[in-house]
Amino acid sequence: MRILLIFLIATTTHLMAQDSLPFREIPAYPSDLSTGNTLARMVQGLGYRYYWATEDLRAEDLAYRPTAEASSSLETLQHLYGLAEVIAHTAQSLPNIRPAENVPTDYPTLRRQTLAYLDKASALFLGKTGEEIAALAVVFDRGGKLSRFPVWHLLNGPLADALYHTGQVVSFRRTSGNPLPAGVNVFMGKTRN
Repeated sequence: MRILLIFLIATTTHLMAQDSLPFREIPAYPSDLSTGNTLARMVQGLGYRYYWATEDLRAEDLAYRPTAEASSSLETLQHLYGLAEVIAHTAQSLPNIRPAENVPTDYPTLRRQTLAYLDKASALFLGKTGEEIAALAVVFDRGGKLSRFPVWHLLNGPLADALYHTGQVVSFRRTSGNPLPAGVNVFMGKTRN
């Protein structure tokens, strides 16, 4: 019953706000291949994949889990939210509180806020020099104990993990009978209607 209620709220909210979400398409190319522009483009590619992986998920898609021990699609979306938060906080030089606080539990909020984090990170990375990117750090705050990691860890950690889990959502939704909409082209970053 709870999943059905989440789905009904999600559908209503989704229909009202779908055109205002970022990454329906990947933005135009940056002017050069600077470090910041390259990192921003990677985030934009993730944003596009996430946008379409999460477009029009149904209650049965959100509840789907391949085994009893595996995370459901909804739980995977919550994990993706946390990864997007780390990406955005790194771009803003903000620490990431762990365990994470106030993780949304409903699909429309998860989707909207995850895309907003990715959009913010992309905008902040754009135009940055290699020196500016190198000055950033991935910082975790665990009860006042700070752990700092070079920005390289953003690439092999949260960014790569988010791409991996976005692929899981694509696979899960296909298995639950709701494959990606026709026309999604991750190579071009555009979707044919």
